[in-house]
Amino acid sequence: MPEPLHPAVIHLPVALAVLIPLGALAALLAIWRGFLPARAWWAVVLLQALLVGTAWLAVETGEREEERVEEVVAESRIEAHEEAAERFLALAGAGLVVLGAGLLPHRAGHVARAAGAVAAVGVLAAGIQVGHSGGELVYRHGAARVYAERAPAAGASHADAVAGAAPIYDEESDSGSDSESDSDAKS
Repeated sequence: MPEPLHPAVIHLPVALAVLIPLGALAALLAIWRGFLPARAWWAVVLLQALLVGTAWLAVETGEREEERVEEVVAESRIEAHEEAAERFLALAGAGLVVLGAGLLPHRAGHVARAAGAVAAVGVLAAGIQVGHSGGELVYRHGAARVYAERAPAAGASHADAVAGAAPIYDEESDSGSDSESDSDAKS
């Protein structure tokens, strides 16, 4: 198993969140035009169920990593990401219910399939938000440092090794401009 597991798991729900709205719209159109039977909607429902399962796994593995990442990232930033992930999971679950209703016969199924396609777009929006906040934790706030550090020397704690690490991102120097340009301007 990869260590940490969370970064290895999170890519599948994000990829599914992108693909499901496209698949739902394509299936909706194909069913509406008579190219596919309504039972083909099962494929969309099963993909959404896979999304819910992998999103749940991503939330669980993220919670396991939280304490360790708090060594280098403010708890408030981690909590914001966690809340976005939980919202994504809840919306994905609600989307599963709506998409599942698309299996109903007649007019109810038609309406539910259209609503499910719209719901899938909403889940995608939530997925983008959680992915963005997770990316900021890693690339802007240095969450990966706790895993990138070498093993601490004998007798040193992991926190000592992390404390001696060079920062990946210096918030004070982020003024929205290129730091080399700033250096050149000061010279």
